[in-house]
Amino acid sequence: MRILLTGSSGWLGRFLAPRLRAQGHELIGLDVAPGADTDLVGSVADRALVDRASRGIHAVIHAGALHKPDIVRYPASAFRAVNVDGTRHLLAAAAAAGAGRFLFTSTTSLMISEEIRSGAKQRAVWLTEDSPAAPRNVYGVTKLAAERLCRRAHDETGMPVLVLRTGRFFPEEDDTHRDLSGENRKANEFLGRRLTVEDAADAHLAALDRAPALGFDTFLLAAPTPFAPADREALIADAPALIARHFPQAASLYAGRGWSLPARIERIYDPSRAERRLGFRCKTDFGAVLEAMEAGGQLPFAHDPSYVSPKER
Repeated sequence: MRILLTGSSGWLGRFLAPRLRAQGHELIGLDVAPGADTDLVGSVADRALVDRASRGIHAVIHAGALHKPDIVRYPASAFRAVNVDGTRHLLAAAAAAGAGRFLFTSTTSLMISEEIRSGAKQRAVWLTEDSPAAPRNVYGVTKLAAERLCRRAHDETGMPVLVLRTGRFFPEEDDTHRDLSGENRKANEFLGRRLTVEDAADAHLAALDRAPALGFDTFLLAAPTPFAPADREALIADAPALIARHFPQAASLYAGRGWSLPARIERIYDPSRAERRLGFRCKTDFGAVLEAMEAGGQLPFAHDPSYVSPKER
C-alpha cells in the first residue's frame, strides 16, 4: 500500500516507518521537522500540502500532533490548527483519494479529568474506551474534537477509521512529576498506564490490517495490567501489598535499585478491547520489567532524559 504517515520524524514515527517499509509498503512521510523517514516537511494545517501528499494514497496513519508538553510552547490556536484542522484536512484528502484505511493516533489524556488526576477518589478509576471523555486542557480538548471528526468522516463516507488512544510511551522525563527517577516512574507506570514505543508501533500495524473489517472503532493501548476491577479499592488503600500478591519479587528488586513502588495507583487503563478486536497485546508488561531487573539486563523500555522533539531542535 501507499501510506501517508504524519509525524514521521517524531518518536513514534521513527519506530513505525521502518516497520511499514519492512512489510513492503510505500511510505510518504510528512512532518514539520526533517528526518530520515520524512519526505515532505510542513504542517498538516497546510491544506494544500496535505492534498499534495495524499495523491494516490491507499491509507493514512495520522500520528502527528501537538502534545501536552507543547502547552507551554504554543498558543491554543496552534493546537486547534494542528490537532483539529489538520485532522479535518487529512480525513477529507483521504476520502477524496479513495483511501481504504485511516488510523488516528489519539491519547488516553482526553479521558483524565482534573478529579481523576488529583487522585482524590476512594477507588482507583478503571478506564475503558467507554469511559466518559473529560479533557482537562487544550491538548485533550483538541484530540477529542479530532476523534469526533474521525467518527463523522466514517459515518459520511464509509471510510474505515480506527482511533488508537495510546498510553504513555515518551522517552523523556515526566514534565509534571519529579518525585521519582525517570526510570522508576516509567517502570511503575507499566502496572496500568504505559507501553513501549515498539508496542505502540506494532499496535498501529495490527490496526492497519484490521481496519477494513472493523469499519470504525476506538482502542485504548497500554501494557496489560495484572489487576482487575475488583482491586480498585486495594489499589488506593495499599498498592504495594496488592503488587506483592502478583509479583513477590518486586519489593526486593526495587530496593536493590533504591526505587519505590507506588503507594497508591489512581487509575488503570484496560487494553482488553484491543486484544479482543485487534488481536493485539503488548509484548512488554510490568513482569517483563522485573525479569530484566532480575537478570541484570537492560530495561525493556526507553528512557532518555535528554530527548527533545525534532520540531523543537
